[in-house]
Amino acid sequence: MEPVPLQDFVRALDPASLPRVLRVCSGVYFEGSIYEISGNECCLSTGDLIKVTQVRLQKVVCENPKTSQTMELAPNFQGYFTPLNTPQSYETLEELVSATTQSSKKLPTCFMSTHRIVTEGRVVTEDQLLMLEAVVMHLGIRCARCVLGTEGQQVILHLPLSQKGPFWKWEPSAPRTLLQVLQDPALKDLVLTCPTLPWHSLILRPQYEIQAIMHMRRTIVKIPSTLEVDVEDVTASSRHVHFIKPLLLSEVLAREGPFPLSMEILEVPESRRIFLSPWVGSLQKGQRLCIYGLASPPWRVLASSKGRKVPRHFLVSGAYQGKLRRRPREFPTAYDLLGAFQPGRPLRVVATKDCEGEREENPEFTSLAVGDRLEVLGPGQAHGAQGNDVDVLVCQRLSDQAGEDEEECEEEAESPERVLLPFHFPGSFVEEMSDSRRYSLADLTAQFSLPCEVKVVAKDTSYPTDPLTSFLGLRLEEKITEPFLVVSLDSEPGMCFEIPPRWLDLTVVEAKGQPDLPEGSLPIATVEELTDTFYYHLRKLPACEIQAPPPRPPKSQGLSKQRRHSSEGGVKSSQGLGLQQHAPLPKPKAKTLPEFIKGGSSMYSKIPAHRKGHRPAKPQRQDLDDDEHDYEEILEQFQKTI
Repeated sequence: MEPVPLQDFVRALDPASLPRVLRVCSGVYFEGSIYEISGNECCLSTGDLIKVTQVRLQKVVCENPKTSQTMELAPNFQGYFTPLNTPQSYETLEELVSATTQSSKKLPTCFMSTHRIVTEGRVVTEDQLLMLEAVVMHLGIRCARCVLGTEGQQVILHLPLSQKGPFWKWEPSAPRTLLQVLQDPALKDLVLTCPTLPWHSLILRPQYEIQAIMHMRRTIVKIPSTLEVDVEDVTASSRHVHFIKPLLLSEVLAREGPFPLSMEILEVPESRRIFLSPWVGSLQKGQRLCIYGLASPPWRVLASSKGRKVPRHFLVSGAYQGKLRRRPREFPTAYDLLGAFQPGRPLRVVATKDCEGEREENPEFTSLAVGDRLEVLGPGQAHGAQGNDVDVLVCQRLSDQAGEDEEECEEEAESPERVLLPFHFPGSFVEEMSDSRRYSLADLTAQFSLPCEVKVVAKDTSYPTDPLTSFLGLRLEEKITEPFLVVSLDSEPGMCFEIPPRWLDLTVVEAKGQPDLPEGSLPIATVEELTDTFYYHLRKLPACEIQAPPPRPPKSQGLSKQRRHSSEGGVKSSQGLGLQQHAPLPKPKAKTLPEFIKGGSSMYSKIPAHRKGHRPAKPQRQDLDDDEHDYEEILEQFQKTI
């Protein structure tokens, strides 16, 4: 087949013959974004192979041949069309008469001219229909007697047989729909008429969208038929051509098998850099993978280490076989206590910091001291100082000693002391618990809510390099349900690992050959360490239900007044400083910090012996400022300026 324009090939294509394989004979490059032309393919290189799978009619451009005006018709246009001429044209009237008399159909016949005809004081336009009745002698010249119908009147015209055209014979036929006209090759580029359109004559130019498969393309390629490119049909000689279709791991996951599958990596996303797992470095272009199927169970737990300055983050599989023991949880605010409270489960805590309860503005709020024992009862509301309702945490104060007499316990049960803590209460609490059971990860997440403090007391025997046993404690933060695929590399078939396709979506292609299944269970690492970057990226995903931050405390009226008075005093002092600009400025003492030894019992070991047991004198305002800020360098520069 000779190369033809793409538009002509599509017009003559029989949809029943699809699919067809085309070779691009002359490439084309469209300067613009694919998205500017609705995602259609706009660049084709010479030699590319295209496997056409479907052709869809997008629209039909209707053109007026007389004025070159155009309009668009939808594919479901309901009008009917009739051709005004035939494919055969005649250069003179004599050729038209000769062809008509030789055919089975005799005179009269109808015809049209492609140019204007000026005769006997009249002008016949190219869109007017003439009926040739007979050939007669007129003024000594052989002429064709024609009838012109204009405005309900018939005018007889005598046109010489030597009149030049071209001329088109008009043969009346049954009206046809838009799709019937487009599917008839004999009506291609013919002048038509349609009573529902404003133009007497028109030409239809359809535009198609070609859906095709190309080599190394993941999705179906959409090519407009108006692309100026020549193609050649090579279907007969391309039976051996195999179009490789890349896949994403997420698409392999959606197919749900059949497993195992042998894949070759075509592209690795840039997001792999945020992983710290050792197997991530082996994911290179050209590396072959074996996919065994979905990992079970499909959930993971996000955990962070405790007891170190820089915490480490891990993703623990639900198949983790280590044993864990609960540790007391720490709560920095009352709002954190509310998040850990579960109806029907007692939550008892001990205060680890003294804290005033804003009694001056809200007498209902309670102060706490170190060692106070509380039992959380649930959320509630209390009346604030300004008359509005404030969300609070309702607690019950417990006795300081656990082994009190039964009589005192009964009295406490009869009249328990209620403690109201606002959500912004800046206290510090630690959970009071006596649970020495050893839990599996599945039992722990099923019985208790996260976050949860634990200690790994027995490592996972199936994972000899379990790193979780080396930490004093772990904080189980979130339970994430995410599908993972169990895969192995052909270079190390004995070691398997799990890939989350939606987090690390590789581009792969199916490889030839069936992979070998390992004997016994697959050795899989149940603990994966995460980088800080990926950890914080993971916490932002919808799978992680991060708690909202605690509410901000209301502004205190007394504190606002104090700040306003201090600011006024600051203005006055600055004015006084302006009156004494030449006075020497005293050099303040350098900022020093007392040395404290770790541990609450030895915090005051550095205080002199003669001052122990005495309340220190209340420091002056100037001393406080010197202790909180270091203005030495600024004041020295200020002295030089003065």
